Amino acid sequence: MSAEATAAKPAATVDAPPKKKKKFSVPTAFTILFVITILAVIATWFIPAGAYSKLAYLPDSSEFQITEPSGEVRTIPATEEAFRADPELQDMKVDVEKFLDGSITKPISVPGTYEELPQQPKGLFDVTAAMVNGTINGVDIMVFILVLGGLIGVVNASGAFESGLVALTKKTKGREFLLVFLVSVLMVLGGTTCGLEEEAVAFYPILVPIFLALGYDSIVCVGAIFLAGSMGTTFSTINPFSVVIASNAAGVAWTEGIEWRVIGCVVGAIVVVSYLYWYCKKIKKNPEASYTYEDREHFAKLFSVHDSNSSTIPAFDWRRKLILVLFVAAFVIMIYGVVNLHWWFPQMAASFLFIAIICIFLTGLDEKTVVDAFINGASSLVGVSLIIGLARGVNLIMEEGFISDTLLYWASNAVAGMEGAVFIIMMMVIFFLLGFIVPSSSGLAVLAMPILAPLADTVGIDRSIIVSAYNWGQYAMLYLAPTGLVMATLTMLDMKYTHWLKFVLPMVGFLFVFGGALLVAQVMVGA
Repeated sequence: MSAEATAAKPAATVDAPPKKKKKFSVPTAFTILFVITILAVIATWFIPAGAYSKLAYLPDSSEFQITEPSGEVRTIPATEEAFRADPELQDMKVDVEKFLDGSITKPISVPGTYEELPQQPKGLFDVTAAMVNGTINGVDIMVFILVLGGLIGVVNASGAFESGLVALTKKTKGREFLLVFLVSVLMVLGGTTCGLEEEAVAFYPILVPIFLALGYDSIVCVGAIFLAGSMGTTFSTINPFSVVIASNAAGVAWTEGIEWRVIGCVVGAIVVVSYLYWYCKKIKKNPEASYTYEDREHFAKLFSVHDSNSSTIPAFDWRRKLILVLFVAAFVIMIYGVVNLHWWFPQMAASFLFIAIICIFLTGLDEKTVVDAFINGASSLVGVSLIIGLARGVNLIMEEGFISDTLLYWASNAVAGMEGAVFIIMMMVIFFLLGFIVPSSSGLAVLAMPILAPLADTVGIDRSIIVSAYNWGQYAMLYLAPTGLVMATLTMLDMKYTHWLKFVLPMVGFLFVFGGALLVAQVMVGA
């Protein structure tokens, strides 16, 4: 090539460095919830304010308290006669005894009492105020999570996790999926019987390292715990926090329609276990097929997964075995307390703290080392605790802006008078959408069931089918909703929301297809 040709060649084609494409970064859970809080504030300016009357039982005075939309409060004796004589309450098909025996503890909406109210728009200051108040509102579960983190820190400092993992991986070689199967089945049973979901955050720190050591990724752990537990809760059979309280609020016995829920639970369990088996087999064959493959080294470091041949792994002696036994016993005690003793987060936190103190003495470490381990373990879960508080702040904005009841009122008007099969599918869709606004199963039950269940009478179907639509619709949303438990779970594992969506969307599709088919079948047979 001549010198002239070289000189004529544009310099840019020779010297310009290649342009780097900007990689899209998924916002953190904090940012997503912050944006949702702002959107909720904006919604209070455009959605009309309104409210239903709320009925609550006051055990100290043995009275019913009715709070009118205007804020006026009145009371009546907590008797069947006074309840049926009250003009607002006489048409409610709710068993008064359900209030007296503690089956219904939260205020419930009174149908036919919706009134528009003066607009209650929120401002920019309410964004941060809701975050603070939501955190205060969720302090019970936050303390539980911090104590859990402290216990994990102590057990980790003892070396029991590392030495136990080495022993486990040697014994389960070639049968790795057995553990995934057992955890999944237990979580389905826990979900369908007692709604074991928020409490299940306690299982992640112990099971994630195990699943990683067995050659899986952390998303398998979320699938085996959160997805399997949610599948069980979706098809609740005797869960007092969803199907029982929803049936009570709808004015039907919780046993009505249970055979359909049992069928759904069995099929749901088979589907979720099969899905996990397919995914586990795929990433075992090709680790790069993992949805979280790009973060594999970060996860391994985060959960202290080491080479099982490393000489730094401590011996699995009697002291570490006993610490692990106590650690596992803490969860057994927790489940027993929730199911049989009606424990809630304060009692669970106290029992975990008790086990942590015993483990502190068993470690044989000096006082400063073990106390620092507890503090560091607790501090590692501060972010998870704050996420739960921020999610509750979104709900506070909508409640204080009086737009939640308006959305419920619109939904009830939209489906009134539809043909049975179309009506029940639309009810599932409505509960799916309401699940984003009210991500609490018991909260949505007492808010929506007294309003929506009577609509079943107008189209000639049983109210128990509405209870099924509530369960299946709301939980299809709770697999996805940032306002629910999803963000706390993903924050605990430092997992991207997009990775979780890719994994869980097929299960959401299954719920809509299978759940919708079961609902239509109930309508067709007149169950």
